[in-house]
Amino acid sequence: MENQAFEQDLVATLRNREALFTKPNLLYWYDRLYERLFGDPQSASELRILEIGSGMSPLKHFYPTVITSDIMPLDHVDYVFDAHRIDRVTEIAPSSLDVITLTNVLHHLRDPIVFLLKARGRLRPGGRIILVEPYYSRLSRQIYTRLHHEPSDFSIQSPRLPAVAGPLSTANMAIPYLIFCSGRGWEHELRRNYRWDQSQMFYYTALAYMMTGGVARKIPLPSWFYNMMFTVDSRLADRFPALVASFFCLTLKVGDEGPAV
Repeated sequence: MENQAFEQDLVATLRNREALFTKPNLLYWYDRLYERLFGDPQSASELRILEIGSGMSPLKHFYPTVITSDIMPLDHVDYVFDAHRIDRVTEIAPSSLDVITLTNVLHHLRDPIVFLLKARGRLRPGGRIILVEPYYSRLSRQIYTRLHHEPSDFSIQSPRLPAVAGPLSTANMAIPYLIFCSGRGWEHELRRNYRWDQSQMFYYTALAYMMTGGVARKIPLPSWFYNMMFTVDSRLADRFPALVASFFCLTLKVGDEGPAV
């Protein structure tokens, strides 16, 4: 990883995190997402949850007991390590976690499947990986491929990044979708370690994230209007995911029974 790109990503992460906490609509988008993923903070506090890629994430703001981590040395994260080396992190004992979660992080990893396989050893029996990644509906495909700054390369022959310059600046947004939603068979090795099926997936929002402006833009919608729009937007994504959904949320579960069918 090039030092210059790494330093630039570190600066960008701190800048983006600061911007995020000035945007109530974006925080609302995350809060509603986390509520669907983890339930209320009190119930989640009974679980040992590790977040991967916490640099810009507001998860700990809403769920204070979550263990945070990142590859970049940031003062606000609990552990600093490369996710691909999670099996060597001495602070996290084998079979000690209930949940490992990632939000829009998997598509930045050099080799997502290697990470997921190594993460298995840190989860307890019945433990889960909960991931959130871009979903390519008819609507979101146009946005992601035409307007988004991160690439969406569907022509790849394997689900990994050919090179990594920086942890934030290098990505292929399409990789998680290709692994879990395209039917290419790239998930085959994962099914030896995890169980999941369609009931462990839900789709999250259509245009609600874009209407916050993300961290880079300002769209000054009043919170009352945004919250009302968010409700309609979420229902559309739930009902018509192939047409409008922009994110998918998937739970991979560790179990003794064998792969789900």
